[in-house]
Amino acid sequence: VQLQAFGGGLVPAGGSLRISCAASGIAFRTYRMGWYRRAPGKQRDMVATINTDGSTNYVDSVKGRFTISRDNAKNTVYLQMNSLTPEDTAVYYCNANGILWGQGTLVTVSS
Repeated sequence: VQLQAFGGGLVPAGGSLRISCAASGIAFRTYRMGWYRRAPGKQRDMVATINTDGSTNYVDSVKGRFTISRDNAKNTVYLQMNSLTPEDTAVYYCNANGILWGQGTLVTVSS
């Protein structure tokens, strides 16, 4: 079982970035997928989740800026991030069913 996150990097404030998480070893389409993040010195918090029926949930601070989506044919979940701010700087982790974790990808937003 593996969740491989990628696509992080350095982006200026106001910019956009899409990160991805490829899953293997699980029946992807039956799992609720999510993105979490850990900012420097803070705990890991939920950013967005997407259920098997495609319904989504977001933390208030990213509503209207981030979009989570999934491609069951590719076993991949995405997080499109727009209008990024330095407060979005964090290591982003993908999660499956609240119990499986990927290794994280670092997103740094410069001011």
